[in-house]
Parts: sequence; C-alpha cells; structure tokens
Amino acid sequence: MASPKLLQGKIMAITGGVTGIGKAIVLGYISHGANVAVNHLGDPRSSEQYQALLAEAGKDIGSKDEAAARLLEVPGDVSDPETGKKLVQGAVSRWGKLDVFVSNAGICEFKDFLDITPQLWSSTVNTNLTGAFNTIHAAATQMSAQSPPGGSIIGISSISALVGGSQQAHYTPTKAGVLSLIQSCACALGQYNIRCNALLPGTIKTQLNEKDLDDDEKRKYMEGRIPLGRTGVTKDLAGPAVFLGSELSEYVTGAQLLVDGGLFVNLQ
Repeated sequence: MASPKLLQGKIMAITGGVTGIGKAIVLGYISHGANVAVNHLGDPRSSEQYQALLAEAGKDIGSKDEAAARLLEVPGDVSDPETGKKLVQGAVSRWGKLDVFVSNAGICEFKDFLDITPQLWSSTVNTNLTGAFNTIHAAATQMSAQSPPGGSIIGISSISALVGGSQQAHYTPTKAGVLSLIQSCACALGQYNIRCNALLPGTIKTQLNEKDLDDDEKRKYMEGRIPLGRTGVTKDLAGPAVFLGSELSEYVTGAQLLVDGGLFVNLQ
C-alpha cells in the first residue's frame, strides 16, 4: 500500500534548497506531491548542485522530466530583498499560489570570538537573519493577499538559538533571531490564516560541520551526549518539515520543534 502524499498539489518555496537540510526538505516535499521553487545563491557550484538535485528528484519520482516540471530554479542572494520577491513570484507565476515557505538559507564559519571581524559578523547576520526577514516578508505578502489567504511559513532555526557556542558568537544570535522572528510572525500573521513555526536542528551532518563529524573522536563525543546515540542526518528534518507544511499541523503556530535526538534535554 502506497503511503499517503501529505502535500499533494501544494506549492512550496525554499531558500538555500540545493544542499544539506534544504535539499532534504525539497526531496521530502517532492515525494509528498508538492511543487517546489528552489532558491540558491546563483554561483556556478550552486547551479551544479541544483542539477544534481533535479537528477535525484527524478530518480525518486520516476523521471527527470517530471522533476523538471515540479521544480523551479530561482538563484539569488537572500540578503537582497528582491531575491525573496523573485522567488515567491516565480512560484506564483508557475503554479498560481504559495502554500508553504521555508526560510533555510544560512552560513556558519566557525571562528574564535576574538577573531570575528565586522565583515564576518555582517555577512552572517545579513544572510541568516536579514535574509530570513526579507524572504518571509515576501512570502507573507503573497499569502495574505491570495484567495483564500493562508499558508505555512517555516523558519529553520537551530539548537544554537537556545545554547551558546565558543566559536559561534556571530552565528547563535542569528538563529535566536530567526526563532524570535517566527514567533512574532505567528502573532502578526494569524489573522491571515498564516501559520509560522520554527524547526531547531541539533547536530546534523551537513557541509557546515562534516569535518568535525568525520573525526572519530569528535563524533563519539557528540554521540555520547545524544540520547538517541547518533548525530542527525539531513533527512531527519524532512518529516518534521512535511508535518508543519501539511494539514496535520493546521492548529500549530508559534511553535518550536527541536530535531536533535534529545541533545538539548540532556545538556546537564
């Protein structure tokens, strides 16, 4: 018996959707029947990664042609307000509406506090927090105006919104900011039937931390703090994102969902 498609016919847009958690969410949404507008930075490497995403989605759903019909590539830097507008308009022009928006794009260059430059601070804030505001604002503008109004907005925050990190003093404030932004958006946008929730990944193996997790000693230390006994993989975020985008969560807004294997509750 085939599993139910929880997002059949839904229109979704995501930032930073060609690698890591973003890519896993795109593949999860595609497998559940959604059409997805995918933003990436627009550099040659990101364009190649989009093509790889297209090929992988094609294998999952039957053909690359079908994947091409259900995916839309929208390059651009999220720190530029026009990128969010272009992403949302791309989805609406192609498929007529916007049901789900995921703010995922983010950067993290680990750095000792005393070595954080004003430039690194600014670039991290501009991408992770200002980029989230810019793109969520564009999505909410569309969702509030369409008929009927409504939709689901998901912000990818982090366990780092709740705890500090010695090499993340420029990063953790942005993730706390994303969580706070989502909470305020839930208050402001409920009148338009727009739900806003945050996902807080724990230690997930992505391009940001793969060097640490490929080190046996560091990985074993991390795994020892996690009740489920393993670090996360990007696919672990797909199910929670599908839930928050689907009608299963129609009375859930302003929530924060830790996806961390129990790490946070074990930090004592």
